[in-house]
Amino acid sequence: MIEIFALSAALLYGSADFFGGLSARRANTIATVVISQFAGLVLLLGALPFLPAASVSPRDWFWGMCAGVSGGGGVALLYRALAVGTMAVVAPITAVVSAVIPVLFGFAMGERVGLLTATGILLALIAIVMVTQEPTATKNQGRTGALPSGVLLALLAGVVVGIFFLSIAQTSSASGMWPLLTARFVSVSLFAVVALVTGKTLRMRRPASVTATVGGALDMLANVLMMLAVRVGPLSIIVTLVSLYPAGTVILARFVLGERLSLIQNAGLACALIAVLLIVGTSG
Repeated sequence: MIEIFALSAALLYGSADFFGGLSARRANTIATVVISQFAGLVLLLGALPFLPAASVSPRDWFWGMCAGVSGGGGVALLYRALAVGTMAVVAPITAVVSAVIPVLFGFAMGERVGLLTATGILLALIAIVMVTQEPTATKNQGRTGALPSGVLLALLAGVVVGIFFLSIAQTSSASGMWPLLTARFVSVSLFAVVALVTGKTLRMRRPASVTATVGGALDMLANVLMMLAVRVGPLSIIVTLVSLYPAGTVILARFVLGERLSLIQNAGLACALIAVLLIVGTSG
């Protein structure tokens, strides 16, 4: 069950990042973050009356606030990277960095997995790296030896998103969805203040606001599923499965935006599928 949650979260994260990146190409990044994060906040607020009662400790509030700062910052960096770079390159780079941090933390905390599961985790990380490889035609359009656009932002986004994953994993099951609600409230407030201080408008044209809203809703659903999974399953396995989300972004970018996939990128997607089968088939 936890593997299904994690893979569903990956699918939703991949779709959310595509819509968020699309919005950031049509409007400023701060407006995109605020609108998308607010959409997720409203969605969760609407669901709260139907959720079981929860008991939230000061520790849960603290990690919820940490998740809000890191989650909002990671989304902002990623959306900007997706806006200026090739989605099929940017998303996997963020994913592999964000996966490595929690996986190493999980191993450091004593998590142990079987040989086939470990092989699946390694193969998943390799798959993410393979999907980051830019098509030759795209490389030839840029300067030789220059990093593709958005790569540095994607690397930084990966570090911050990895901290978000760790923060969410520290919350208790008894707290329910309240840490996630706290995280989203913090991120919306933070970037609303940033917009006010920098003078950035939050107004968006209708197409951009629609894609930002869709992205924010999908991101919140992904967060809920990921939180449920990390509370009961091994962090290293859950985060690795969740970090396969670039496959969704890459596929959407291919069919909607016409971004071409190279042979090695297609091979990377195949490796990702094999990794999922290994992890799901040997865990739990």
